[in-house]
Amino acid sequence: MNIQERMASCQLFTDHDANYPEEAAALARARQRGKALCYEINRLHPNDLEGRKTLMSQLFGGMGDNVWMEPPIRMAYGSNTTIGNNVYINFNLTVVDDYKVAIGNDVMFGPNVTIAVTGHPVHPEKRKEGGMFALPVVIGDGAWIGSGAIILPGVTIGKGSVIGAGSVVTKDVPANVIAVGNPCKVLREITENDRVYYYKNMRFDQVEW
Repeated sequence: MNIQERMASCQLFTDHDANYPEEAAALARARQRGKALCYEINRLHPNDLEGRKTLMSQLFGGMGDNVWMEPPIRMAYGSNTTIGNNVYINFNLTVVDDYKVAIGNDVMFGPNVTIAVTGHPVHPEKRKEGGMFALPVVIGDGAWIGSGAIILPGVTIGKGSVIGAGSVVTKDVPANVIAVGNPCKVLREITENDRVYYYKNMRFDQVEW
């Protein structure tokens, strides 16, 4: 199997495999392209919204409508990440997207979120052999990822769920829940009561628009 086939089958791989020099070189070019686009995005003047939008459309593997991103951003490839419609990305998103990252519609990211699809063997002798693995990350429609959250390889976050600030998400989170902590665990379901209160005892019907 070549490098990308090994990724897709969840096997260990190296992105500089000497058995596949042309593929390894192509992957290196793709990584360099992603880094260069991130660099260009991060150095744009804040008023150059059209320039940012154009570069974002080149960076991501797919991007829907009404996507807002606050630079800076860091990505391994960019081209392995797809983003839906109406997505808000706050400052300092880092995505290690050696493999697929799928972000749904209406997703919100707080500042300093990290998504990593890649891991390494735990045993130090095995790590020295240079192999790594990559597992896809999926963030469902309407999810809110709180500030400083870290999402690890293979995680799926269900539709509408909230990941608390600073959480380390090591396994799947079901839909329509609030999950927090390290490791991240479900705190409670999102209920009809959350239509009444937007924060603690603060009510929607007391808000003046």
